[in-house]
Amino acid sequence: MPFQIHAELHYQVLQRTTVLLNLHALATANQKLSDESFQITPGVAWEELPIETSGENRYIRLDTGDVTELDITYSVTAETRHEMVSHEALHDLSVSQIRRSALPFLFPSRYCQSDRLGKLAGKEFGGIAHPYDQVVAITDWIFENIDYLSGSTDAGTSAFDTVTQRAGVCRDFAHLGIALCRALSIPARYFTGYACDMQPPDFHACFEACIGNHWIIFDPTRLSALNGLVRIATGRDAADASVATIFGKMQLTGMMVSCTSPDFQPLGPDDLAGQAIVLDS
Repeated sequence: MPFQIHAELHYQVLQRTTVLLNLHALATANQKLSDESFQITPGVAWEELPIETSGENRYIRLDTGDVTELDITYSVTAETRHEMVSHEALHDLSVSQIRRSALPFLFPSRYCQSDRLGKLAGKEFGGIAHPYDQVVAITDWIFENIDYLSGSTDAGTSAFDTVTQRAGVCRDFAHLGIALCRALSIPARYFTGYACDMQPPDFHACFEACIGNHWIIFDPTRLSALNGLVRIATGRDAADASVATIFGKMQLTGMMVSCTSPDFQPLGPDDLAGQAIVLDS
């Protein structure tokens, strides 16, 4: 299904700054791109480059130079194809059977301190037999126990902070889901992307768990339809996949994000009964 995506970022530049920008949709086997456009304030030098630790993520490195106002516009049509997998096909695999590429997503990371959340994970979810059911229970627990509260956290907030403060935004919900999965020896990774018709419109963070060697998408905020997501980036946590990493001093003065499709039919929990969604292998 094709999604029309448009994003605008506007900054006041307070001193010469370098930015690693990460808002380009990924081209993958299940996500085809067309009519892509990227525009930036004249006089700003930029280049597209991969970063080795972040897989295929498409970073833009830019130098603001002497400009005092930075305007960035990105648009693309992304045609996505997701796979529906029966719960029965998601076999419980030991760590020795997990695909090699998923192994790095078993370890604690900066924002996902699974080593500090092992006791909680074991108490709440350790008695559940199958890893898929464990991740569903984790997702439900986060939704029911963590308040979605804009402005309640900042760029330094970790999964441990979120479970302590019991409030956060999509980034924090994703980090907590990842940390609890890893504490149960389930590989989990951070997903940032565009979400069709999400309200309010914004960039969105979810997480994927590797179950039966399939990467299954989960959204503990329940703000997005899982079949309406367009991938921007994947990583261990937001440090690998944040939309903008700023080296200098700038202030965000405006932002607009849009992801729409006239034919989009969101899949709800009833539509997914007995099935899980794989966005990309």
